[in-house]
Amino acid sequence: MAVAAYHAVMVYLDVLLGLLALAIALALRPWRAWTRAAPPWPALAWWAVLPLMWSLDAVTGMPLLQPLSGVCLLLLMLGWPLAVLMLVPVLLLMVLMADLPALDALHRVVWLGLVPATLAMLLGAAMRRWLPRHLFIYIFGRGFFATAVAVASAGALAALLHGAPANLSLADLLLARGLAAWGDAFLTGGILAIFVAFRPEWLATY
Repeated sequence: MAVAAYHAVMVYLDVLLGLLALAIALALRPWRAWTRAAPPWPALAWWAVLPLMWSLDAVTGMPLLQPLSGVCLLLLMLGWPLAVLMLVPVLLLMVLMADLPALDALHRVVWLGLVPATLAMLLGAAMRRWLPRHLFIYIFGRGFFATAVAVASAGALAALLHGAPANLSLADLLLARGLAAWGDAFLTGGILAIFVAFRPEWLATY
């Protein structure tokens, strides 16, 4: 009985976090920044692959295969409010394409999308406030370090709050999510360095 009640509380937490982030993003009206031009096509292409990335373990039937988040790169290209709004279609596509239950898809959107994006945004704001404005700080700090910390922290917090899936120990899950966070950081940092060098206009946070 207590386990069922705790599970219900965690579901409500996911719903609350999702609605709160959506309300804040809508209040900020991020579409005003794109009234004269559409978001850059790499951002749209990256956004389009998120549903597949986030449902990879369910599609392959391998619970230990941890999905990459990828949301920090979307955050750097579009900013937090618009990135949050674009996660709504990601949720719908995971339900339709991967046949995930709606609550499972919401859980993935919250802990692979909203939470790491918010943590990365806060870390980025701290770097802008207290560190010099330098390309190295932006690429290594926001692209690599902030992504690694944000994705690893969100994954660990989700595992501690929601527990591990069947046939997986909590320790194994934490290790897998930590390794996935490093992969996410290398990918984000590498792509960010290319954009800074050749197409800085694709980065709303540059």
